[in-house]
Amino acid sequence: MTQRNSLGGTNYWSRWVAHDTARIASVWDQLAQPSGNPSYRPQYCFDLACTHWEALLRRYSAGRPIDELPPLFDGLLRAWEESIQLGESVFTPEQKTLRRSWARNLDFYITCFWLTGLALALEIPDAQWLRLLKLMGNEGEDVLLDRIIATRSPGRRIGSTLCHAKPYARLLAAVDAPTPAAQAAGLRTFVDHWHAELDRKATKGVPAIYNRPYWHRFGDENFEGGAYFGRWCVEAVAAVKAFGLDDSACLGHPHYPGDLLRPLGPTTHPGMQAAAAITPPTSSTADVKAETKPPPRSLWRRWLER
Repeated sequence: MTQRNSLGGTNYWSRWVAHDTARIASVWDQLAQPSGNPSYRPQYCFDLACTHWEALLRRYSAGRPIDELPPLFDGLLRAWEESIQLGESVFTPEQKTLRRSWARNLDFYITCFWLTGLALALEIPDAQWLRLLKLMGNEGEDVLLDRIIATRSPGRRIGSTLCHAKPYARLLAAVDAPTPAAQAAGLRTFVDHWHAELDRKATKGVPAIYNRPYWHRFGDENFEGGAYFGRWCVEAVAAVKAFGLDDSACLGHPHYPGDLLRPLGPTTHPGMQAAAAITPPTSSTADVKAETKPPPRSLWRRWLER
């Protein structure tokens, strides 16, 4: 098994992959019990969905086989569906709109882009794909993501504008480039600039913290705390899978998860198994299973406080 992420060591990834597994099982068990605070239940369910997609990317970083990733999709969808159902009587109309708007909520847009890319690359079953489309919504809102979705759902309405030009105008330009070579060069340019351009400055009425993704600086501090799951440009994989772009110039890039498109190998991240820039302390499996507090994340709080 070849580690795909250049940060962390074997102990770090083994510990936090095991933590994800234990955390998911623990939360499902708790959700099976009556709630002492029903108004919190939608948050708890959505946090579980978030744990699933972070676990999926963390397993990718750790070098786990690609066929270990699709089984996480059903639990992700179930948790998200329950969150929406329970939230109907908890959230205000404005909160519901903000939580589900691609144009107004960068985190939600990126999450939907990632899940679309993962769903396409992993070729999830049609029934799961339709459930995912219903959860994402926003049909006809974005010229790029709608086009990508439409490669599997041809009847999809296509938006006329790009919800977040920075950094996604670069990816749209790559898709629309006139030749395969220009598409490949544009794709590499997008991947090169992707993470830096998501560090967006404050705009009128929107502080900088809400103008960049919740995960953008995970790992910059307290790496051993386990919040970091990688910084993978799944959006590029979505475009490659959807439109058949040449991604050879991106292979080996620290942000490009090329193995998603090559499940049988060989890995596109050679030499990563030797990387151990940060190696957290070793912990036993029992220690990991005993942990109940998840790594710190702010996605839900961000969506409610805006």
